[in-house]
Amino acid sequence: MHRSASQAKPNKPKLRRPRGRPRLEDVSAIDEKLVTVALREFLQHGYGATSMNAIARAAHVSKTTLYSRFPSKESLFRAIMHEQIKQLGRARVLQALTTCDDLATGLEAYANHMLDLSLKGGLLKVNRLIYSESQRFPELGAAAAERSRVGIGQISAFVEKCAIKDNIPCKDAESVAEAFICMTRGWYADAMLRGRALPPGERERWVRRVVHVLVASRSEW
Repeated sequence: MHRSASQAKPNKPKLRRPRGRPRLEDVSAIDEKLVTVALREFLQHGYGATSMNAIARAAHVSKTTLYSRFPSKESLFRAIMHEQIKQLGRARVLQALTTCDDLATGLEAYANHMLDLSLKGGLLKVNRLIYSESQRFPELGAAAAERSRVGIGQISAFVEKCAIKDNIPCKDAESVAEAFICMTRGWYADAMLRGRALPPGERERWVRRVVHVLVASRSEW
């Protein structure tokens, strides 16, 4: 028995995608996905060998979407650096400077935490990429320098805090912080070139010597 037109089930209205600008959380999710995929492609194929088209394909988005969020590989790599800065901010590395008021103790703790984090996981892989390709692609070095500026600012503020507490004037805390970063970076570069795991004791002894040399000249700061 056939139903009459009046007895037929009404068709359900089709759901329509909301018009207008995407929600902030949607945009954030897209950006996070693109940065994650770009990092994976850079590490797997190299920065120079990875194209924006390849990133769009791997992320399953259109080129229009990719370029609307990140107009270049350089902007994607800077986003990767900013994400690493946020991760470091959530790590124990900053506690050494915020919870300590002794100059040598704080510098040692900061250097040991930072070097430990930088010798494993994603930070190590990204740093190897920077060291291997920054000569051909200066934008990698420039992005890494931005990350270093954050650390220099944190150490500079800590040096100034200790100078006030100890009543020992410091004319140029930023230069002190820059010297400290360069000294720790030298050990880190050597560790990467060796290509082997280094015992924590070796790192700690080196950091202790560096901080001793730096603090010994404190009256000249």
